[in-house]
Amino acid sequence: MVSSGFHIGGVKIAPSTVLAPMAGVTDTVFRRLIRNQGGCGLIMTEFTSSHGVVSTRRARKPTRAFRYLYFEPEEHPISAQLFGSDPAVMADAASYCEDQGFDAVDINFGCPVNKVVKCNGGSGLLRDLPLVERVLREVRAAIRIPLTMKFRSGWNDREFVYLQMGKLAEDCGLQAVALHARTREQGYSGKADWTQIAELKAAVKLPVIGNGDIVTPEDACRMVRETSCDAVMVGRTASANPWIFRQIAEYMATGDYWRPTDRHRYEIMRAYYTMLREMDFPDAVGKMKQFATYFTHGVRNGSKLRAAIYHVHDAASVLDQVDRFFEGELNTAAA
Repeated sequence: MVSSGFHIGGVKIAPSTVLAPMAGVTDTVFRRLIRNQGGCGLIMTEFTSSHGVVSTRRARKPTRAFRYLYFEPEEHPISAQLFGSDPAVMADAASYCEDQGFDAVDINFGCPVNKVVKCNGGSGLLRDLPLVERVLREVRAAIRIPLTMKFRSGWNDREFVYLQMGKLAEDCGLQAVALHARTREQGYSGKADWTQIAELKAAVKLPVIGNGDIVTPEDACRMVRETSCDAVMVGRTASANPWIFRQIAEYMATGDYWRPTDRHRYEIMRAYYTMLREMDFPDAVGKMKQFATYFTHGVRNGSKLRAAIYHVHDAASVLDQVDRFFEGELNTAAA
């Protein structure tokens, strides 16, 4: 079963569940939405360019990196995730994150996106372990807060490096590692190979966080049972099911878990959209349209609501479409 908690350095994470960093998803509004549902031990920012962070620090004015790293007090414990391949720049960016009050810094060695990999960021660094070591050592020396890293199992199924990455993390003084048990070549296709998580856990003394293909609370518990990992990390599932961490906690405690109804999906959409408006979030309407796809997953006639939302261009009209759709659907279901 997923444990009630573990430590990343001196930071207590309870329960042992982590919201994965997801570009375009895990901004401050979504992170707070997850926090409000309960059950998530650690949340992480969107992965953020180290060069962007350093530019922000030098310019002393808000940039896109500043927005990615903005967080509210209720988000603790929270980790800032950085990507890049210049050890000095990465160290400077990590120091900035420590100054901003983050509980930990995480380095991304997993992103498979071409534009990131071409810059030798994300999973691109899996082909250059000496550079990985230089990055880890410089960042570790630059900050006092815990340092972790998230990585994939290798570039492809002929170039696995997850055990070497784990050993590097241990040798360089990191406090935890997270393995997404897919290769860069796989992207998000195929199945995650949880045996790799088990092998990594057996090879290192650091806490190991398992990631990949956790869709249900049963999956989370099965991953721990099969791999002995210290915590589980949930990514894409949380976008469509923000209650997944609450469900995992309930399943751990009782063997069963609460399941949301269409009314709960209506309430979560309204809550998220209202938070976007109250924060005056940049391109709030674009975010509403993006998350309409996630939040209407499994909702009867949800495609009709998505189509209606895509054809309006202001936040008030989006909320109006949501209210009208669910009023009709919920009344029909109650009849």
